[in-house]
Amino acid sequence: MKKLLLLAIVCLSATGAFSQSFMHGVGVTVMVDKAKDLDARAGFGFTYSPRFNFVETESMSVSVGIPMSAVISGSYNVTYNSRTGWEDDPYATDEPSVGVFFNAPLIVNLNLGAGSTHDNESRLGGFFGAGFGLHLSASTDQVFYDENGNVEYRNTGGTVFGPAANAGMRIGVGNSGKNIEIKLSYFKGLDDNKLNLFGLAGLFNF
Repeated sequence: MKKLLLLAIVCLSATGAFSQSFMHGVGVTVMVDKAKDLDARAGFGFTYSPRFNFVETESMSVSVGIPMSAVISGSYNVTYNSRTGWEDDPYATDEPSVGVFFNAPLIVNLNLGAGSTHDNESRLGGFFGAGFGLHLSASTDQVFYDENGNVEYRNTGGTVFGPAANAGMRIGVGNSGKNIEIKLSYFKGLDDNKLNLFGLAGLFNF
């Protein structure tokens, strides 16, 4: 974690020395996380997205940024062993599951049209990009059954690293580069839990 954060700071600092502009935005996000053998959990949170444009033209830019999201998620899990039945199963549960997580990938984006630079006057724009980042979540143990009906415990918390991607559109507001952004995102955890994280966010970029 410390190494990744240091790398991100170095990259942003180095980019900043040659960048032509800094842009950022804040907004809300809805995310769904799905780990192997466990129920999907939907969550709501807030996102802050800073970026440096290190290449700019009249119609596009290339940027590096760290869109950061803090989310509270939850699901209603029902654990049931079909072999023993609900009444005879000491591990059967229908309690809700609540989680808190933080997602922060380092993303390189190609930005087109509105929102690509402060000077772009287009009313409509878009972007897409990819990168690598981290996912932090509170440590939680969940009970599930394997294909043989045996009880197992899965810890879904901790720090996970993995690739990430995003794409979306921007709608220009005013004449100073401000815009409304709608973004789809994806993060893949490179761990035994095989985390898949999907996101939909709405931001206002300054």
